[in-house]
Amino acid sequence: MARETPFSAVARKMLDNWLQTDPEQPTSPEIVYRDIVDMLSIKMRLTVFTVEGNDPKRWFMKAIRHSGFTSRILNINKIFSDAYIGDFKDQSYMEEAVIPRLQQVVSSQQPSMELVKTRLFGVNVGYDRILLPQRNIDRPKWIISSSYAQFLLSPPRRLEQMDVADEAIIQLLVEGATAKEIAAALSISHRTVEHRLERMKERFGARNTVHLVAMLIATHIERGHSIAP
Repeated sequence: MARETPFSAVARKMLDNWLQTDPEQPTSPEIVYRDIVDMLSIKMRLTVFTVEGNDPKRWFMKAIRHSGFTSRILNINKIFSDAYIGDFKDQSYMEEAVIPRLQQVVSSQQPSMELVKTRLFGVNVGYDRILLPQRNIDRPKWIISSSYAQFLLSPPRRLEQMDVADEAIIQLLVEGATAKEIAAALSISHRTVEHRLERMKERFGARNTVHLVAMLIATHIERGHSIAP
């Protein structure tokens, strides 16, 4: 049996609470989330969308619990301050990753849980998300959203063509090989590998090898390759 993760425990508890609500006596969102707030880890957020009217850009999103997850790439809590969806600064993100799913759960009145992989202000992001619409014999008036951050990956500032040797080094580097292991696998000197890595760091603006690997993974996502959740 698969081990339950902290986020799946939160999602399961909220889903249990949601199932106990009565569509004929619609409740407030607090009834669903009030006993899971203390279960939220540093990488989890809890937001409530107020559904008013047919234009999702006029729906209001309010943070119930901000994430404690910090990154030099994006200030998530500042970005996701309380606001109408239409006032969010990155509308392409909302139109791609948020609005369609909100509309779906409003229409179906059923929960949605998925791993989201998208772009936010040019940064590749991934997170688990559960959406729970109010159970209501009429139209839901709110949607609870809880998310768990998986990755924030900034792509290289310059995407350039690489020669075969660089591509081979990148592939092995992303797979976790060390510079010495790469040199042995490609039958080249350790010094050559180090030189090429230093050159790639300069070209991509990476601070170190770990940062370079993150950028290279982000480049793969940008090109349509998947990353394991």
